[in-house]
Amino acid sequence: MPQTSSSLCRLHTNAVSSALLQPRTFSMPIASQPVGISVSTIEDNSSTSRSLCDWIRLSRGFSLISRHKSIESALLGIPNEKPAIVLMDLHLSDRASVCMRQLKSTLHQTHFVVVVDEEADHIVSALADGATGYLLRQASRSELLAELKLIHAGGSPMNSAVAAKVLQSFQHQSRPTSTAELSPRETRILRLLANGSSHREAAAALNITLPMVSTYIRSIYEKLQLQTAAKTLW
Repeated sequence: MPQTSSSLCRLHTNAVSSALLQPRTFSMPIASQPVGISVSTIEDNSSTSRSLCDWIRLSRGFSLISRHKSIESALLGIPNEKPAIVLMDLHLSDRASVCMRQLKSTLHQTHFVVVVDEEADHIVSALADGATGYLLRQASRSELLAELKLIHAGGSPMNSAVAAKVLQSFQHQSRPTSTAELSPRETRILRLLANGSSHREAAAALNITLPMVSTYIRSIYEKLQLQTAAKTLW
């Protein structure tokens, strides 16, 4: 039976109403969404900053979302950008530590990586202030990307000199707490690395996987930060 104009109108109205009632999802334009591991940099040396930023921006699996040339700019911008990793240079003076602690207080999911010269005391100081890891200033592009991937995956780097300094810090603590005290396995890893063992050799000695060594190192750094924070309250 042929449909009348009024019935066709009702069908059209019902179809429109049904479409309007369907749940809709909205997403940001693809171009505005960070792809891969999002990174922001804080670096006041133009040539170094340009190299680091180019390495990150042109690498698959990474996204450079901001480049800050001053602490003031970083404190204003990074809390809104919420990068996965903040890569910062200690040439920014002692205020870099204050900046890192302030940003960490609101960006609990962001990892802070310091770019330093090969000086263990400076590295351990930065780690105690809240850095998740470090990158030597003379590192190659492949080393930079490998370290950032390691840190984003839940691990942290540690060389022999840094291990010796961290171990010394825990041995000299005058008032250990349950939260900052190293486990026997963490202590063993520190001793192995401090004595010159590689991460792979430490993993074999403890019969654990290589990624687990890096995860234990991350835990050691977190306890170092707890120990440092506790000392300020004594």
